[in-house]
Amino acid sequence: RCRLVASHCVCDWRPQVRTRAGVCLIMGDIEALKPSNTGWLVADVVADTWAFGWSRTAVDPGLPALLADPQWQPCLVFPGEFVSPQRVVTSLEPMLARTGAQGGGRKPLCGLRDGTWSEARKMFRKSPYLHHLPVLSLQPDQVVSNYRLRRSARDNHFCTSEVAAMCLALAGETRAAEALAAWLDVFTAHYLSARRSAPLDRGSDAHARLQVLEKTAV
Repeated sequence: RCRLVASHCVCDWRPQVRTRAGVCLIMGDIEALKPSNTGWLVADVVADTWAFGWSRTAVDPGLPALLADPQWQPCLVFPGEFVSPQRVVTSLEPMLARTGAQGGGRKPLCGLRDGTWSEARKMFRKSPYLHHLPVLSLQPDQVVSNYRLRRSARDNHFCTSEVAAMCLALAGETRAAEALAAWLDVFTAHYLSARRSAPLDRGSDAHARLQVLEKTAV
């Protein structure tokens, strides 16, 4: 299932964490087929994860239907510098308070563009059916990306699972955010060890952190 060779299979390490927030992945081109893609890691941790392929000329009818579902309060995750200030939010708390999500109302649904930076910008600009949604602009401060599976042209870029973890933290899903971060680190260790035909260290800090989260999960 993890697409790794049997000797480096990571499936048994998959964390099981309850979450209330949801994630909607809008995937560019062949992103889902790339072995270095981390969107599927989000789906492993967040039960309510949807993935839709993006096309400039056609829209999967399931996407607008999901965004219109009254149980969800959707937002798009994208740098605020690219949109009008009126659409930008830097925290999920105002939306949660407005919709009563903390008390059983609408739940946060974070829309992420899963692809290269150029693909993400194109999807953002050329998706008019998404232009009415608020834009969550993350402020990672001193956070440094741990993503080592693919090079980025920009130092301040984060992979999809790292962005999703930040969103979960903002939604108050601290344990899920920690589990997703640890899950990325464990998968990275297995993936790189398999690619380099190197021995796998199952006693690493990442593995230990994931085990602790599993033992303390509610």
